[in-house]
Amino acid sequence: MTRKTIVRVVSKALIPFILLFALYTQFHGDYGPGGGFQAGVILAAGLVVYGLVVGLDALNAVFPPAVREVCAAMGVLIYAGVGFTTMALGGRFLEYGVLTPHHPEHGQHYGILLVELGVGLTVSSVMVILFAAFAARARVAQTEVV
Repeated sequence: MTRKTIVRVVSKALIPFILLFALYTQFHGDYGPGGGFQAGVILAAGLVVYGLVVGLDALNAVFPPAVREVCAAMGVLIYAGVGFTTMALGGRFLEYGVLTPHHPEHGQHYGILLVELGVGLTVSSVMVILFAAFAARARVAQTEVV
């Protein structure tokens, strides 16, 4: 993309807003449309655009493969951890009200926020892992042809 100046400039200007919108979707998903899955996909889309415009090596420098794998697993652990915590506190799996027994509404809010954070973390990491795998494969195939 070194010769596509307009695409590079516009993409670099839009990527921060894409990432900001992902954060907005993540943290306001419990009040309206959105949540962890949508925020994860939007965040991954911003990172994929960055990888397409700047290159896979730059994406790997910003979000290394080892960190992506840890984040994917950590999101699942957060999700399951909230569920098992609610069970340990005497409730059912993901029964958020037991997180704060004196104010079950607050427990609902905290539980949903944590679960959606875990979902967003896993979705964004897995989407970037898939993109990087396909991009690396295309790079290898391209060097074999030449």
